[in-house]
Amino acid sequence: MTQSNPAVWPTLQAHDAPALIDYLVEVFGFVVGARYGDGDRVDHAQLNWPEGTGGLMMGSYKPGTDWCREPGSAGAYIVTADVDALYARVQDHNADITRPLGSTDYGSREFAVRDPEGNLWSFGTYAGEPRQS
Repeated sequence: MTQSNPAVWPTLQAHDAPALIDYLVEVFGFVVGARYGDGDRVDHAQLNWPEGTGGLMMGSYKPGTDWCREPGSAGAYIVTADVDALYARVQDHNADITRPLGSTDYGSREFAVRDPEGNLWSFGTYAGEPRQS
């Protein structure tokens, strides 16, 4: 099955979803694909990664609902073609860098950041191993 749209969407919730959306757009470069809700409430937001078909979905923290997750407990790895430029951008925004840019033993250049809600974001050049038929 060939698919042109992403089929895997990491999801997270935030205490201050509008502020986190602004942060992810300004600091990391995500692009808002959709946003629904009124005022400070975000019922659903789609943030697209500009370098490919991936993205994430997020919304405001809603305790007691069947799809509730504790804000600040998510983690994601995002592939970027220009990790050096993204690292410079993150540094320019004084982001909370938890692992500085460096090379790994599996051939990637990566760094990690904690967002204002506490989620961990790792950015690197490792695009995964080729799929086996």
